[in-house]
Amino acid sequence: MAAGMDTIILAIIIGTLAAIVYSLRILVLLERRIAKIDLNLEKIVMRVASEERKIELEEKKIEKIVKRR
Repeated sequence: MAAGMDTIILAIIIGTLAAIVYSLRILVLLERRIAKIDLNLEKIVMRVASEERKIELEEKKIEKIVKRR
């Protein structure tokens, strides 16, 4: 009877450890995905900032032309 309980307890411990390892694996994969999303957002922000600079320069040119008149 004691040998059966030992086996059950060992199975529970091994199952718990396997679940912890699997959870850590999933967390690592999610962290990588979030890092990729972060990089993509940064690229998008840089593009938007570049376009804003172009628009501001164009506005300044237009303002100079309007002031001359």
